[in-house]
Amino acid sequence: MLVTLVVATLFISLVTLLPLFRFSHWIIRGMDFPRLQFATFAVALLIAQFLFLDTQSPLVQSIIAITALCLVWHLCWVLPYTFIWPREVKPSSDDDTDKQLTVLTANVLTTNRNADALIALVEKHQPDVLVTLESDQWWEEKLEVLETDLPYTVKCPLDNLYGMHLFSRLPLGEPEICYLVEEDVPSIHATLELRSGESVRAHFLHPAPPSPTENTESTERDAELVIVARIVAESNQPVIVAGDLNDVAWSATTRLFRKISGLLDPRVGRGVFNTFHVDYPLVRWPLDHLFHSQHFTLLDIRRLPSIGSDHFPLLTRLSLTPSKGARQEGIEARAPDHEWANELANTKRVAMSDVPEPGEPG
Repeated sequence: MLVTLVVATLFISLVTLLPLFRFSHWIIRGMDFPRLQFATFAVALLIAQFLFLDTQSPLVQSIIAITALCLVWHLCWVLPYTFIWPREVKPSSDDDTDKQLTVLTANVLTTNRNADALIALVEKHQPDVLVTLESDQWWEEKLEVLETDLPYTVKCPLDNLYGMHLFSRLPLGEPEICYLVEEDVPSIHATLELRSGESVRAHFLHPAPPSPTENTESTERDAELVIVARIVAESNQPVIVAGDLNDVAWSATTRLFRKISGLLDPRVGRGVFNTFHVDYPLVRWPLDHLFHSQHFTLLDIRRLPSIGSDHFPLLTRLSLTPSKGARQEGIEARAPDHEWANELANTKRVAMSDVPEPGEPG
């Protein structure tokens, strides 16, 4: 039993320590994802250590201390996404619908053929904006029925799991499809004109993940997130960034995105809102995101029912309330964060000039 528990302690130590190093290999970066599962494993391991080992032994005390430190470390990353943490985004009590913005993001899974389920969700929740990811020509044709209510569109059907479509009931300004890092991975950039006439700048992303079947390293994903963050940070406009970022909310790279951009995460203090994987309840993470500038407060955020994809859709309702939102604070970037961001952008030779700035003065 001692040998088994020592090996288990070595395992939890390894998966805790390796992500501290900025190795970009998918195995290392993948260890950012299951921090909640690692924390649960550490709790079970601590219980076993107390039950089956001699706690008076210096060796046992050492492995208990190591396991406890690993538990605390993983909890530090995930606790902000629980109700015990202060909310980063203030709740909105503003009932002015002209200043509201509702965004539904849905990774539909290209091979999924249950378009009716998504259409039903759109009809039920009446979002101002629908963003679909992994949508190909088949999905484009099936979703044409939505254009009666969502007439403003940007369409980029692809068969490589990176197709993207934008449907909006709000007028779009300066819409543009870009391939920021990889030539077959698009992003959509535009402004949204609220009913009040005010303009919101929007960036919709779906960078490729680090994985054995796609990019063996995370540099492509990280470079795209960083370069969008840097261009957003220079804007004084209301801004949203949404999509499947193929990164968890608590990872070092997502936190870097938030630090550099200055954008807020409405999930902090409210819940994890795991969106992937639909079929495995015990192995889920928050991969679909919506971040926004301080101009907004939150009316509602919720994970919607399955549409047959491997992702759940995410619905976010914001209110443009700049005076109230000005008192909100995100994560502050320090000099080492900017240095890391520069390093990531330079790795893929991505420049800020590559990112559209819709709505900015020319």
